[in-house]
Amino acid sequence: MKASILAFCIIYLAFICKTIAAPEPVLDVSGKKLITGVKYYILPVIRGKGGGLNVANVNNLNSNNNTCPLYVVQEKLEVKNGGAVTFTPYNAKQGVILTSTDLNIKSYVTKTTCTQSQVWKLLKVLSGVWFLSTGGVEGNPGIDTIVNWFKIEKAGKDYVFSFCPSVCKCQTLCRELGLYVDDNGNKHLALSDQVPSFTVVFKRA
Repeated sequence: MKASILAFCIIYLAFICKTIAAPEPVLDVSGKKLITGVKYYILPVIRGKGGGLNVANVNNLNSNNNTCPLYVVQEKLEVKNGGAVTFTPYNAKQGVILTSTDLNIKSYVTKTTCTQSQVWKLLKVLSGVWFLSTGGVEGNPGIDTIVNWFKIEKAGKDYVFSFCPSVCKCQTLCRELGLYVDDNGNKHLALSDQVPSFTVVFKRA
């Protein structure tokens, strides 16, 4: 009986080890590792329904993004790569970007009078829907900056973004990000159980 229980425990532990994937380097479309501080475009895996991710004032898209905050949205034209971003892990300013690791994402927009930080953060807009916007804080991991931390997770050969921070011992939302279409047809990168996960790839800018 004891032998049977021991065998079951070993099998159970082996199953857990297989289901909890260890962090691994995130690769771009050319197979090279993503590096902290290097600029990348975030592109959709499924083409034909829009381009890369960018930040913009969704109420005034043609006016050089003069109003804060800027929201993270998908370009409407497939041929557009979107805006360049950098990734900074919570525990390093230099090095390789790993999956399942808390990190800040920062956009680089020059044609804007919005003086907010261009670090991404969660911003609650609708009931049950959190949009991603600029105005986040870079670094200082902890409960006060919890809405600024995201993860890149493996999705087959591709990747998804998630909000499931580990930078503090606190209860938070935990879900992969998807595209939420607003009343004007803008596709927001968002946290919501109303949208499927948005699979992406990375291209060096």
